[in-house]
Amino acid sequence: MPQEDAKERRAVVCRVIAGYGRSGGRTMNATLRLGRLAGVRVGVHWTALLIAVLVALTLARGRFPHAHPGEPAWGYWGLGLITALMFLVSLLAHEMAHVLVARRSGVAVDDVTLWMLGGAARLRGAARHPVTELRIAGVGPLTSLIAAVFFTGTAAWMAVLSAPGLAVECVSWLAAINFVLATFNALPAAPLDGGRVLRAYLWHRGGDRVRAARGAVAAGRYLGWFMLLTGFASVLLSGVLVGLWSALVGWFLIAAVTAEGRVVQLQGVLGDVTVRQVMTPEPVAVAPTVTVEGFLGTLPFRRYGHRAVPAVACDGAVAGLVPAWRINRVPLEGRSKVVIGDLMRPVTEVVTAAPDDFVADLVPCLDAALEHLALVLEGGRLVGVVSSSDINRMVSKLTTDAPLRT
Repeated sequence: MPQEDAKERRAVVCRVIAGYGRSGGRTMNATLRLGRLAGVRVGVHWTALLIAVLVALTLARGRFPHAHPGEPAWGYWGLGLITALMFLVSLLAHEMAHVLVARRSGVAVDDVTLWMLGGAARLRGAARHPVTELRIAGVGPLTSLIAAVFFTGTAAWMAVLSAPGLAVECVSWLAAINFVLATFNALPAAPLDGGRVLRAYLWHRGGDRVRAARGAVAAGRYLGWFMLLTGFASVLLSGVLVGLWSALVGWFLIAAVTAEGRVVQLQGVLGDVTVRQVMTPEPVAVAPTVTVEGFLGTLPFRRYGHRAVPAVACDGAVAGLVPAWRINRVPLEGRSKVVIGDLMRPVTEVVTAAPDDFVADLVPCLDAALEHLALVLEGGRLVGVVSSSDINRMVSKLTTDAPLRT
C-alpha cells in the first residue's frame, strides 16, 4: 500500500472512532433504567419520557375534554396518565419483539432503550444473513400493527357494550398511535425498522452488507432533512406550531442516522476483522474471593493497562468485571477486608463478545459501556478482552500493512 493511502486510511479510521466516541454511541443511552425483562436490561431515554409527558398533557387538557366535556378533571388526568403509560408499553412490546426474534436467530441482545422514535435494541453483533436481518427488522412494525388491530377491536367491542366514552377514547387513541408507529417505523430509511428492511434487500441483491448499509443511511438522512425542512416551512407559512413536531422528529432522525453512518464507515474500513484479531489474549484476571490488598500486591496488575479487571472464579467461570476506579477508592485501612466480589459488576451487566464476532459490530456496545471494555468469551471461558486501545493497535496494523494476529 502506498504511504499516502496508508496515512489517509488511518486518518479515516481515527476520525470515525473519535466522532463515534463523542456522540454516536451515546445517543441511545438510557436516562432511566427500569430493570430487566426476559434477561435484557430495559431503559428509557429522556426523549421517550418527554413524549409520555406530552401525551398525558395533550390528552388530559385537549382531546379528552373536547371529545367528552363535563367529566371531572381527575378523570381526564387519570386516563391521560394511563394512556401515556400504555403508550410506553406499546413501545416496549415493539422492541421486545425484535429481541425475541434476534435471539431465535442466534443474535444476542445487550439492552433495550425506549426513545422518541420508538426504541432501540442494542444487538451484540449483527445478522450474518439478509434473511435474518429482514426477520429481526420486520417483526417490530408487524407487532405495532397487531397492537393497532387489537386496540381497534377492543374499542369497537367497548362501544357495543356502552362502556364509558372516555375509556373508549383512550383505547381508540392507542389504536391510532400504534398504527402510526407501525407506519412510521416501516419507512425505508435508517435507523428505522424499514431502513433495516431496505438494508436487507440491498444486501440480498448486491451481496455487500456495508454498501447496503450505506444506502439505508443515505435514505435516512434524506428523510430526516425532509421532515426537518418541511416542518419548519409549515410553521413559517401557516403559523401552525404542529409542524414543529415534524421538525423535531427530523432533527433526532438526522442525529441518529449520523451516528449509524459513522458505524457503517468504520465497518467499511475494518471490513471482516474479527475480535480474535484485535483482542488482548490471556488478560490479567482476579478471583472474586481475593482481597483488594492481595490483588494490588500482585506484579501483573501493576503492568495492566485497562480500565477494568475481569473477575474469574476458581472453576474458570467468568463472574464479572471490576472497574479500576472502584479498586482505587477503597481506603487503605479497608483493603485487607474488602474482597473483589464486593466491587465487581456481574457478567450479566458487562459487554461480552465471541472471538469470531466482527470488531466493527462491537464498537457501538464498547463505546456505550462504562469501562469501554468487552470480555471475550469462548465456550463460557474468558479468552481475552477488547478495549479502544486494542482497536487503535489494529489501526496501526492496517496502516503499516503488518500481518494480523490469527
